[in-house]
Amino acid sequence: MLNDSGEFDQGDEDGHLLFGRVLDGKGGARPIGWEEAQSWQPAAPGEVLWLHLWRNRPGVFEWLQEKLHIPEPTAELLTSDATRPRAFREGETLVATLRGINFNPGAEPEDMVSMQLWSNGTWLVTLRRFPLQTPREVVRDLDAGEGPVDAGALVTQLTEYMITRMNRSIVDMNDHIDELEEADPDEDTERMLARIATIRRNCLGLKRHMAPQHDALESIGRDAPGWFEKHDRREIIESIDRLRRYLDDLDISKESALVLQDDIRARSASRAERTNYLLTIVAAIFLPLSFVTGLLGINVGGMPGVNDGDAFWIVVGLCGAIMVMQLLLFRKWKWL
Repeated sequence: MLNDSGEFDQGDEDGHLLFGRVLDGKGGARPIGWEEAQSWQPAAPGEVLWLHLWRNRPGVFEWLQEKLHIPEPTAELLTSDATRPRAFREGETLVATLRGINFNPGAEPEDMVSMQLWSNGTWLVTLRRFPLQTPREVVRDLDAGEGPVDAGALVTQLTEYMITRMNRSIVDMNDHIDELEEADPDEDTERMLARIATIRRNCLGLKRHMAPQHDALESIGRDAPGWFEKHDRREIIESIDRLRRYLDDLDISKESALVLQDDIRARSASRAERTNYLLTIVAAIFLPLSFVTGLLGINVGGMPGVNDGDAFWIVVGLCGAIMVMQLLLFRKWKWL
């Protein structure tokens, strides 16, 4: 059953559980409720219990300590808002904090959603505060009989889906950059610059979160417990390589946006300089003409040509000759 946030809900009384599944070791799983999970024991070889919990609900911290015997510092990490990606081994358990793209309504791509993870090979507990689509996709695979077969495969599939969804945001940003490159920058420069600034901000935000995630996945591949099998490590290594390529793509997207931004600004500056240059030429042309007309127009007795009917045309001819001489000089000096 789906709850309001679109996740599977078993309806436990305390509101801790978002969904629970018991993996059968063959790619399938059966739903399990909160009460049954408290006394669950593997009924067949290969069974794994996966519980997806609200990390911010009252009682989750105590349940992690009392039921799973998780040390207090680790339980605090699993339920806290300190969501920087990291991973480490604690005895035969794996503890990790991972981040995925926030595709919730109204969210920006650089707004990441965290998921904490704890597993001892038989139990796997994931915790989140805000809706995250990656667990839902894995649950659908399990319900279709095509999901992971053990805890190691479940961890690798969660990380793989999380990283794959990151690529969608990167592709979308590249599409926006291509669209802006094909657009006419003269139409709406301010709007284009605003969109480019948003793309650059998204790139920086994604890289800020994805870079430590790369380190976290390397820790999983290097230090995971023995139940994390060789093929799981290979899958993690492939996810690390994919994430590294995405980080490179982010760098390329950021540089492309920067080049496009500089190009638009250079065009705007060039247009402004051209306009100022033309205004300067016009002012240079009319400055001596204004001087001549102003000099001859002063109201002082004895000015030559005051009573001569041809004086007006003489002045007009003089101004025309000055303008022609200016244009010839400007052309010779390559100002025009």
